[in-house]
Amino acid sequence: MSKTVEELMKRAEANNDAAAKFVLGSHYYRGLGGLQQDHPKAMELCSRAAELGCSAAHNNLAGVYHERGDMKKAKFHLEAAAVAGHEVARNNLGIMEDMSRNREQAVKHWMIAASAGCYRAMHELVTNLGLGRISRE
Repeated sequence: MSKTVEELMKRAEANNDAAAKFVLGSHYYRGLGGLQQDHPKAMELCSRAAELGCSAAHNNLAGVYHERGDMKKAKFHLEAAAVAGHEVARNNLGIMEDMSRNREQAVKHWMIAASAGCYRAMHELVTNLGLGRISRE
């Protein structure tokens, strides 16, 4: 086990360090830093980090739930991350709305994310507006 992982474990156990729990959870999810891959442990750590307000943990949980086909939980975590200022989550929420044919809401999410500097959201706006799929009114 790497020294970094040992330090993360100490920080995660010693206090409610959301960032340490999130990074440690990501290591367990992928089996990094000398840790065995452990998805249940990863989900537990990321969920706790999200409860503590880590927007990146919310965004990653949304990805996991999306992969599992649980769109209700995926959307919940994307919304929580977006409200906390996570631009990529806001962009992904726009994509989810666009896929649901709620283009007006998608554009709103992309505009917020783009104004925060998210290049992916800028790309979505240019691509979708350029194709005429979204009304310019």
